[in-house]
Amino acid sequence: MKLVTAIVKPFKLDEVREALGELGVTGVTVTEVKGFGRQKGHTELYRGAEYVVDFLPKVKVEVALADEMVDGAVEAITKAAQTGKIGDGKIFISTLEQVIRIRTGETGVEAV
Repeated sequence: MKLVTAIVKPFKLDEVREALGELGVTGVTVTEVKGFGRQKGHTELYRGAEYVVDFLPKVKVEVALADEMVDGAVEAITKAAQTGKIGDGKIFISTLEQVIRIRTGETGVEAV
């Protein structure tokens, strides 16, 4: 099993969720996060004063998947989240050692 973590632009969240839903992904965890990469923030003007926004708002989407679903999910996230501009985000894939559903005690892929 793998944990796919995608950091995407907030306005792309619905498209990413729909793309994963079409693949049959039933569970997604979403967290509002802030950060920066190569963008390194930007400068904004507020009431005549200029200030730097170091951390940009992003959305972290986490999905636990069976190994055979990972490639399709990565492709779906990439297509749905891509704008072609800097700051589109990143996808990280990690190995999950064990998953346990608390309510039933199911483990492994059945718990996902």
